[in-house]
Amino acid sequence: MIEVRRLRVLRALADHGTVTAAAEVLHLTPSAVSQQLAALESEVGQELLERRGRRVAITSAGRLLLTHADTILTEVERAEDAMRLYADGTNGELRIASFATAISLLVAPSLARLRDTTPGLRLVVQDAEGHQALTQLLDGEVDLAVTVEHRGSPRPTDDDRLTLTPLYAEPFVAVLPPTHPAAASPTVDLTALATDDWVMTSVGNPIRDVVLLACEQAGFQPRIVHTSDDFRSVAALCAANAGVSLVPRLTLPPTTPAVIRPLQPPTPTRRVLIATRRARADHPLITATLKTLAETAAQLEF
Repeated sequence: MIEVRRLRVLRALADHGTVTAAAEVLHLTPSAVSQQLAALESEVGQELLERRGRRVAITSAGRLLLTHADTILTEVERAEDAMRLYADGTNGELRIASFATAISLLVAPSLARLRDTTPGLRLVVQDAEGHQALTQLLDGEVDLAVTVEHRGSPRPTDDDRLTLTPLYAEPFVAVLPPTHPAAASPTVDLTALATDDWVMTSVGNPIRDVVLLACEQAGFQPRIVHTSDDFRSVAALCAANAGVSLVPRLTLPPTTPAVIRPLQPPTPTRRVLIATRRARADHPLITATLKTLAETAAQLEF
């Protein structure tokens, strides 16, 4: 008989690529992970792994087992939820991971509303970038993850374990020095910024990739002089005539020393979504939270 905990070990290895990384996520030692995998191979009578240097690869038999493992683990999680609901009614704790802007504009106002509408819910919030939030969700560290997709950038890998609910679409805007010639126009043609110095987010930040792609499509490569992932700092640098930038509209405070102008089409956009594991998508506390987040998002102004 196959033990469910060993299927969890196999899934963690498939997600994270190494025994060491899987052990860290599962709070086990690498030796214990290897033992569990060896026992699983013995249980199913098939080789599930093959060594490739310092990493291990999942065999075709292992991939076949994973398709069943995901179904089994989903049903186990649903059973655990059902038992918790039976014991506790609608009381419980949900953990939500979100990037900073969405915490201030979306999650915090929703938390305040949920205290009135769903008093049995305790919502625990933690700061995480969109891609980190999804990893934490799949690893079971959080129950909900606020994440983003950027128009014109690669979509996150589709994962049947997740349910994604769109919340809002946020356009990028130009951030300009007050003395910039384009500041006098109601909208900005991106080509008008081709010869300027630029303030850009750091390498690895997905916003940087979107801006670089937008500039490339406009026919130029921006001259990056300054780097900051803090959008207040970006606005301050632009206001000081250090350069220009593109940022998502809601990342900027209501008052900023820089000039903010909409872009002429095509406009880069980031879509903000809320993700949860498919196994828990119909949990009453999650559905209540999703409903409140969607209502809060509908009131945002761009």
